[in-house]
Amino acid sequence: MSGWGTQHVRHGKIWSYLTVTNTKKDTTKESLYGPISVDVWHKASQIKLVIFDVDGVFSDGRIYLSNSGEELKAFHTRDGFGVKSLLNAGFELAVITGRKSQLLEKRMTALGVNRIYQGIDNKLVPFESLLSELKLTADQVAYIGDDMVDLPVMQHVGLSVCVADGHPYVKQQTDMVTYMKGGYGAVRELSDLILQSQGLFESAQGMSV
Repeated sequence: MSGWGTQHVRHGKIWSYLTVTNTKKDTTKESLYGPISVDVWHKASQIKLVIFDVDGVFSDGRIYLSNSGEELKAFHTRDGFGVKSLLNAGFELAVITGRKSQLLEKRMTALGVNRIYQGIDNKLVPFESLLSELKLTADQVAYIGDDMVDLPVMQHVGLSVCVADGHPYVKQQTDMVTYMKGGYGAVRELSDLILQSQGLFESAQGMSV
């Protein structure tokens, strides 16, 4: 009898393990970077417009100054490929930032991003303008940022994303936190997720930035 009891308990543990494992499979999807929730995957599959913050997202958040006082920025080529991939697949893209930078203007223009909003204090203004211009709903918009100034827009979009090294509070408020840090592939990660969730990833390969 005791042997049966032990065997029963073991089977119970196995059943419990299988149940937990199956439940996890039902609630997560495997992105190229790691598991994400089914809810985030579904939201990504609805996106038509992606809006990016700049400092801390395209860059690592640090400001570099030359001896002459000129502001310099570093942009990762993988992020540039992500931008080009989205454009190539027909997505609308926009950049909204509180700072002003000629370097940013040149980089985004070179990548093909024409909707560039700089020196913006209230990011909701260009966000609402974009919805009206492109005739989209908020559920069709993804926004990626890193700090408190991004929250007003994040709270209105269909998919809100914070970079891995973003502000802790912002990470708690968003739908998704990237595996990659700002300036080191976070933009590419979001790009890949959107393309993958919509079955467009393969079509975006082979471009140069």
